[in-house]
Amino acid sequence: MLIRLAEPADYERVGELTVAAYAPHTAGPTDFYIERLRDVATRAREAEVWVAEIDDEVVGAVTWTPLGSPWREIAEEGEAEFRMLAVDPATQGQGVGRALVTHLIELARADDNHAIVLSSEAGMAKAHGLYESLGFRRTPERDWHPLPHIDLITYELPLEDS
Repeated sequence: MLIRLAEPADYERVGELTVAAYAPHTAGPTDFYIERLRDVATRAREAEVWVAEIDDEVVGAVTWTPLGSPWREIAEEGEAEFRMLAVDPATQGQGVGRALVTHLIELARADDNHAIVLSSEAGMAKAHGLYESLGFRRTPERDWHPLPHIDLITYELPLEDS
């Protein structure tokens, strides 16, 4: 498996797989969030989009939100943050998400962050299991609601303890 920065030629594929991965957690094709998930070009311009590739096919992606990125939601000084971890449903369970998050943990350490944080939709149990297996812990005091009926729970991985 190769982890690399997304290139413009990847954007359509990343958008498709992200929408497919998030489909069970949206309100369907008219959900306002679908276009945000599909807009990889903006994320790549304002943050970093990393992809996982197997046999020359992009099968997963994640948005890394460096300091100053408008895509950061909860990170404070000294914390790294990521969003929109997505694995093609046909490839889920094969370690793609784990490889992407492990890569981000390495990036966070290289940038001398003391922790890495994230927000996740409350119903994404598989993702929560992945985060917890990597040592992330729930931070309910940081949970938030960007819109009515959208409950985001938060996690943190202290890097000095991992």
